[in-house]
Amino acid sequence: MSFPSVVRVPLRVTIARLLLATMAAGLLAGCASAPVQEMSDARQAIRAAQDAGAAQSAAATLTEAQTALNRAEGYLNKRYFSAARRNAEEAHRKAVEALNAARADKK
Repeated sequence: MSFPSVVRVPLRVTIARLLLATMAAGLLAGCASAPVQEMSDARQAIRAAQDAGAAQSAAATLTEAQTALNRAEGYLNKRYFSAARRNAEEAHRKAVEALNAARADKK
């Protein structure tokens, strides 16, 4: 019974392949997608808060939401998607807070 011969790959070829694989993985990890859904959610929440009258009953919170959305749009334009996502999520949270305050004020 004979065993197949083992193909020996030079060490520098193995290292080069490993380096290329590591670089490719790093590039793929750095490719975050644009936070389209988060931006949309924040805009809709701000619009809902405005429609509910948050400009009168929760003006400061609504302003914070709009400021966070403006920051998110700035980061999005610069393609800083991670920072844009964080700010869009903050804008959404603040808008929901303002919406809840406006609804509670009407009761």
